[in-house]
Amino acid sequence: MSRSIAAIHVAKKQLGLDDDTYRSKLALITGKNSVKDMTETEREKVLTVLRNEGFKPAPAARRANGRQQLTGKFAKKLQALWIAGWNLGIVRDRDDAALLAFVKRQTGIDHTRFLVNADDANRAIEALKSWLRREAGVSYGNTNGFDWMALDGAKVAWAQWKILTPGADTMLRKGFDQEASKVSGKSMLHNLTAGDWQKVMNVLGERIRAAKGGAK
Repeated sequence: MSRSIAAIHVAKKQLGLDDDTYRSKLALITGKNSVKDMTETEREKVLTVLRNEGFKPAPAARRANGRQQLTGKFAKKLQALWIAGWNLGIVRDRDDAALLAFVKRQTGIDHTRFLVNADDANRAIEALKSWLRREAGVSYGNTNGFDWMALDGAKVAWAQWKILTPGADTMLRKGFDQEASKVSGKSMLHNLTAGDWQKVMNVLGERIRAAKGGAK
């Protein structure tokens, strides 16, 4: 779905247009009652009319550094997986632009804010999980019998530890428990929250990137 098509659909909902009124309006503006049949110039013409009639696109959220913040129903999940890939040394560019390029390759959709269909989102999510599973051995869907591995962050952290400690044994986890407790400040791994595991992932990620000679 192109950005202009998605914007027109948002405008339709915002202006409260029913299907018949919506299609009549499209036909009146361009002679076509479906945005999929229009050229990009015709879609922009439709958007101009809809803006004049009161459509107000939501302003893009920005971070403190001035960059646009990713928005959309599935944005946080995709970002979490992308940063996990960065911390595993698989993703070379952690910038959101690189994630958006990946999402577009998987779904054909330009931005996470236009990613509204669960099937489209799952294509990108599962592609990322498969990549992390294949390249770093992240055991998504498998807790190995440990309660603390019920969180995806714990699975990523354990995969990081195995990268840093070749031959690490799942049962003994020599050094891993102590390191996770040290970073999180909690003595029992089953007490770690998703936020705690993110701290652990970030610390181990720095070590992985350092071992690989640094990264962008």
